[in-house]
Amino acid sequence: MCWDRRKSFVYVAFASSLMVASFVALGPVLAQGAQSQSGGDGSGGSENPNSRGAGAKQPKGNGSRTSQAAPKPPIAGPLPFIAPFMTNLPGGGSFSVDTRGITLQTADNTAKFRIGGRLQLDGSVADLRPPSLGLALTDNFLIRRAYIESYLTLYDSIEAAFQYDFASTTQPINDAVLAYRGLKNSVFSVGNFKEPFGLNQLESDNITTFAERALTNAFAPARNFGGAIGTYGDKWTATAGVYGGNANTGIEDNGVAGTARVTYAPMLTKDQLLHFGVAGSYRSLDPGRTDFSISSRPENNSFMRNLVSTGTLRNAKDVGRFEFETIYQFGSYRIQGEYAFADVGGVTPTTAMTGRSDRFFQSGYVEGAWVINGNGRPYRIAPNYGSELAVLTGVEIDDSQRISRGGYGVFEVAARYSTIDLQDGATLGGKEDDITAGINWYPDRNIRVVADYVHARANPAASSLKVNGKVESDAFIGRLQFNW
Repeated sequence: MCWDRRKSFVYVAFASSLMVASFVALGPVLAQGAQSQSGGDGSGGSENPNSRGAGAKQPKGNGSRTSQAAPKPPIAGPLPFIAPFMTNLPGGGSFSVDTRGITLQTADNTAKFRIGGRLQLDGSVADLRPPSLGLALTDNFLIRRAYIESYLTLYDSIEAAFQYDFASTTQPINDAVLAYRGLKNSVFSVGNFKEPFGLNQLESDNITTFAERALTNAFAPARNFGGAIGTYGDKWTATAGVYGGNANTGIEDNGVAGTARVTYAPMLTKDQLLHFGVAGSYRSLDPGRTDFSISSRPENNSFMRNLVSTGTLRNAKDVGRFEFETIYQFGSYRIQGEYAFADVGGVTPTTAMTGRSDRFFQSGYVEGAWVINGNGRPYRIAPNYGSELAVLTGVEIDDSQRISRGGYGVFEVAARYSTIDLQDGATLGGKEDDITAGINWYPDRNIRVVADYVHARANPAASSLKVNGKVESDAFIGRLQFNW
C-alpha cells in the first residue's frame, strides 16, 4: 500500500478534526467530572521542561486524581519575537500560546489539547573523491523537517498524538499513537511509533547531539505500526512490542517483528549518570519480496550517494538485530556509545546463485560532548507515550542565559566516531568510518543553531559505486532549528 499526497492530506485533516472534535465534545463533560489531574508534557519524545540534572524526578503517570491549581500564565512565547498569550474561555478553561505551542485546556486540567511543531533548515557543502563519482550533494539547502504536531491528554491517563512532516515525500506520518498510562509506572501504546531499539534513534531529532544520527542508525527499525508495553522503576525500564510495517508504506508489507529493550542506571544522581541498555529485535520477512537492504549516507541527509549499501538482499526470510548502549555523564561532560549488529537469514546473492546463507553486519559509535556554560542533559525515565524510555533530553537554558533576556545562550561542543561494516560473504556492501565534530548554540528557548564537520571514508566502498579503492568525503553542515 502506498500513500500519495492526496491521501496524506486527507489523513492529516481527518486526524486533526478527530482530535479537535474529541476536545470539544469531551472538554465540557470532563470539566464536570471529578477532581483535577495534572497533564503530561504531551510528547513521547520531548523533554520535561521542569526537569533538572540527570536525576530529575519523573511524572508518576499512574492515573491517580489529585487536585491541582489553575494553570499559571505563560512567562515566555514560543519564540523570542512572539509574546506569550493566555486568555480564559467562555465555558471555562484557557487558551494559551507559549514555549509549548498552542494549548487549550479545561478549568480543572482534566483535558488538554496542544498543537506544536518543529522546523529544521539545513545548509551544507561537501566534496566527493574520486571526482569520477560526480557531485556529492543533491542540494546545498534543505528543509530537513517541517512538523506539525498535536497532542490530546485526558485525565493524565490517555494520550493521543499525531505528527506530520510536510518536508517528507515518502514518510510524512511520524507518530500516530494512542496511549494509556493509567496503571502505575506503565505505558501502553498502539499506533505508528518507534520500535524500542537504538539509543540514538530513540532520542528526538530535536535534541540529537549532531545534525544527523550515527551510522549505527542504519540498523534501527525506527517507526512502524504496532503495540508496545513499557514499564519502569526509579532506575530501570523494560519495553516490548509487536510491529508490522510503517503506516506510510503499508502496515502489512514488512512482515512481523518483536522488539524489546531493557535499561538500568546504577548511578542516577543530580550530577552523575551511568546508564546501560540492551535491545533485540526479530522480524520475519516475506522471501518473495526482494526489496530488503541496509545502507547509509555519510551522516548528511543531503548526500547524493550511499557510500555503503548491501544492495537488495534477495529472498531474505528474516532479520535479527541486537544493540548494546551506554551513557556516562558527570556534570556537563558526557560520553555515550552503541554497538549493533544485524543477522539477515536466507539470502540468495544473485539470480544466478541458488545457495542461501546468512549475512552478518555490524556497526558502532562513540561520542563525547561538553556543555560549556550549562548543565548536563536531563535523563528521562518515562515518556507520555511510545517506547522512548530512559533517554537523555535536550540541553536546558536558564532565563538569564536567553538572548531575549540579555544573555548569550548556551554552547555545547561534541565529537563522534562511528563505523559500519556491510561486508559479508558475497555481499560487498563496503565499510565506512566517519569522524564528526560539531558545536551547538542554544540562543533562547526553542531555538538551536548547529554547525558540524563530517569526514567520511569508505574502504572499500559499496560495490555498486564501481570504484576500486577508497571513497572519501568532507562536509560542513549548518542547521537553524525552531521547535515549539
